[in-house]
Amino acid sequence: MLRPRWVLALLAALAVAAGFALLGQWQIERAVEQAVVVERPTEEVRPLADIAVPDGPTEQAATGQRVEVTGAFVPGDTVIIGGRLNDGVAGYWVVAHLEVTDAAPGGLPVALGWAADADTARAAAERFDGGAGAGDETTVVGRFLPSEAPMAPADDADPQSMQTVAVAHLINVWADYDDRPVYFAYVTATGPAAGLEAISSPPPEESVELNWLNVFYAVEWVVFAGFAVFLWYRLVRDAVERERDEAEAAASGIAPGGGPLGD
Repeated sequence: MLRPRWVLALLAALAVAAGFALLGQWQIERAVEQAVVVERPTEEVRPLADIAVPDGPTEQAATGQRVEVTGAFVPGDTVIIGGRLNDGVAGYWVVAHLEVTDAAPGGLPVALGWAADADTARAAAERFDGGAGAGDETTVVGRFLPSEAPMAPADDADPQSMQTVAVAHLINVWADYDDRPVYFAYVTATGPAAGLEAISSPPPEESVELNWLNVFYAVEWVVFAGFAVFLWYRLVRDAVERERDEAEAAASGIAPGGGPLGD
């Protein structure tokens, strides 16, 4: 390994490996620079008709979008949803039934606000259902979120209690709601109803999509760099074994070609 030609070969291998390492670093930098930040203008209030239709799935692009929707609340269909966190504090949501009128007609749950205890939530729901203007057309602004999965209540809990805003469950609770269109989502209203606190509903976090093709190329360059040094080691090892075999052959009087050595 200390012979001049192998030292020079090692320097060449290290130079090649360094070049490959730089290429790998460049690919990593490109992967980071080209990382796609998925930005959606969720804070721009858009009409509900622009992002959703009844009886259809909630698109990913619509999740978390602030919307404006006009319709009439149905008195008597307001329910209490338990186990809802508001800035880390457990409490209750009051969720009402809105029949949409300014977009494709359909039922839409609207979370009117949050209360720390069930009695306050129940009183607010009764006040809302019996308030002046109940059933009149109104406009709601809030954040549009997909329907949640139904959750069975605990064994010792009220069998009619709800822990999630599940449209599949709500349409069985709403009065006379058979075979009518429904939005499989809900809206958390920006302005809370009387007696309730505003629901904390922050915008969705922006996601970053890394360019994995560049990451794969970077790994390849690192492998090539290691192979360059390994190739140098393998060549030196082959040279040592060849010289050792020649020395052993000379010591035993056998020519490198396999015949006896001449006088």
